[in-house]
Amino acid sequence: MPDSQQLDVIFIDIDDTLFATTDFVSGARRDALQSMIDRGLNANIDDLLAELELVVAEFGSNHDHHYDFLLKRLPTEVTQNVNTDLMVVAGVIAYHNAKWKQLRIDDADRQLLLDIKSSGIRLGVISSGLARKQIEKILRLEIDKYIDPKLIFITHSVGVAKSNVQLYESAIAAAGCEASQIMHVGDHPYHDIDTANAAGMVTVWVNGGGKHSVNEPRTSPAFKISSFAELRDVLVSNYGLNE
Repeated sequence: MPDSQQLDVIFIDIDDTLFATTDFVSGARRDALQSMIDRGLNANIDDLLAELELVVAEFGSNHDHHYDFLLKRLPTEVTQNVNTDLMVVAGVIAYHNAKWKQLRIDDADRQLLLDIKSSGIRLGVISSGLARKQIEKILRLEIDKYIDPKLIFITHSVGVAKSNVQLYESAIAAAGCEASQIMHVGDHPYHDIDTANAAGMVTVWVNGGGKHSVNEPRTSPAFKISSFAELRDVLVSNYGLNE
């Protein structure tokens, strides 16, 4: 790679960057609610989805009792003939079954990760969320084999949010190289791009239609792509990665 365009580390966000989490969650929640309906819940699935979205908005996406709270909010005539505990567990099982089936990355994306690692560039993760949930995604997606385990930064594990430049500064320190030799690839215009820019990293904005795609970064990314697969073109053209 040319000295002027050297990369030592690439950090990757997971949700809506490497994996289309927004689309997955929408489908998995629908599967969960359909499982409840199939077992006697007397409700329209679109009405349930709308109410579930309100529950998630009010209590956060990482809350453990979304389905419990959903059922408590429904009219009595909807739940009077069912066992609500059974409904909750049926929904959870359906959601987890969706994980087993759908938590995958494309072969082309997997090959890109392999090619990056083979080139000598280290790979890391900077991601928002609960550690156990994000680590589960890393393992289910089977990308742990490409990632340096010392370069995994998950907000709830580190105790610093992506909106805080200290998270990225900690990642830079762990990488042991200049910020200008570190790339961060993510979808959130503010938390992935603006904050990583403030830390001095090379930023790649994945504007692929996820839930954050309607907003623009306040600062300019070095590169803008519409899918993770397009990162290959960036690396080939600017950093000498073999095609």
